[in-house]
Amino acid sequence: MKKINNMKMRHAVTAEHSLKNRIRGWAMFDWATQPFYTLGLTFIFGPYFASVSADYFLNTGLDQGSADARAQMIWSWGQAVAGFFVAIIGVFAGAYADSTHRRMPWLWASSAVFVVCSWSLWYMVPDGSAMWSSLIIFSIAFVAAELAVVFTNAVLPSLGNRHDIGEISANGAALGYLGGILSLIIMLFFFFDEGGKTFMIGLLPGFGLLDAGSREGTRAVGPLIAIWYTVFMIPFFVCVHEDKSSIKHGGLRQAMASLKLSLQGLVKRQSLFAFLGAQMFYRDALNGLYAFGGIYAVLILGWGQTQLGVFAVIGCISAVLVTWVSGKYDRNFGPLPVIYFHIYILIAVSLCMIGLSRTSFYGFGFTAGSTLPDVMFYIFGLAIGGSGGGIYAASRSMMFRHTNPDRPNESFGLFSLAGKATAFLAPLLIGIFTFLLNDAALGFLPVVGLFVVGMLLLRWVSADGDQT
Repeated sequence: MKKINNMKMRHAVTAEHSLKNRIRGWAMFDWATQPFYTLGLTFIFGPYFASVSADYFLNTGLDQGSADARAQMIWSWGQAVAGFFVAIIGVFAGAYADSTHRRMPWLWASSAVFVVCSWSLWYMVPDGSAMWSSLIIFSIAFVAAELAVVFTNAVLPSLGNRHDIGEISANGAALGYLGGILSLIIMLFFFFDEGGKTFMIGLLPGFGLLDAGSREGTRAVGPLIAIWYTVFMIPFFVCVHEDKSSIKHGGLRQAMASLKLSLQGLVKRQSLFAFLGAQMFYRDALNGLYAFGGIYAVLILGWGQTQLGVFAVIGCISAVLVTWVSGKYDRNFGPLPVIYFHIYILIAVSLCMIGLSRTSFYGFGFTAGSTLPDVMFYIFGLAIGGSGGGIYAASRSMMFRHTNPDRPNESFGLFSLAGKATAFLAPLLIGIFTFLLNDAALGFLPVVGLFVVGMLLLRWVSADGDQT
């Protein structure tokens, strides 16, 4: 009897150790992918694309305001198209993966596309000749990254119970933002090339191997993202395995039949239906802030890469701390109050951004050369980074409370679908408002409306979820 008990204890210890390794490996996905969003989407490549595009349009005869608006508009079109493809492909791929109980082949494929396209951002030269091809390549990389997110999020339900998941999700997201900070520091200190020297420490870009005149330091963001992802996905693939005994012969017909039943059942599950609808709008609004926050600072406040670098570091540090704290609150009070809190913060920030310019804030003028607009935008960065991280981690936790344990890929495919079904909407509306008003600041008006709609839909979401 004693021998049997010892064997049971050893098996329990081994299982616990294996689960901890699986959780650590899973969290490394956030660490591996975050540089794409931090460096690519928000702080380095996005603003660089905007500045190159604005100069290109300026040289075609447009005035500065119209050139800035046109640059923001085409970036928004690219994000809109990418979001549409993520919405369509993600849910069908998730359903197919559930029908076969295989997600790794999908993850390998999306990873390969992501690495190749990320590396190719190197070819975005400053004369604007590669503007359209680079926009397409970035959009494909975005689709691949988001598809990878679907399949890694589907692992989350196997990592803990309803009380643990919120904290596990938040810790993973916080680790990701920490990776974003480190990659940003590497980019700014060793590759950043504004004025010919790197950020703060004044080195030649790439230790003198890169030409600042052709912006090779900034363009190195693509290869850096690709190398970072390749290296740091190794722990994920080592620690997170599929149960080969559960792999079965599914197929497209079975996947579509199951997906059809799930979609038909959505209208009968009020809490899930309302949650998917709510996060469809508030995540779309948040993605709009991410995609255009740095561009806004460049076009409205006239920021250079140095100020954007400081803004990025501040935002990422805030994301790490606030996301980690949000995980503690999620564990104690559940994810729904956490989501509400962060939406209120993001609405307030969006309203403040719309009224801020280089010379005034909602009609209250600044003295010439005032740094107050810069300080205010840094504060906005703290709020966007912190609440953006907190709301994403809490949303994953809330989705767990609505996930069918037998179909996690499909469930998180729906999660991705809801997050991306209208992913074109924020960029599209920002593009339309920017075009009609010919004003990059007023182009942000739709973001506020999307947050409000998302918050109102949360009224029908059960705090305990629905795992039918």
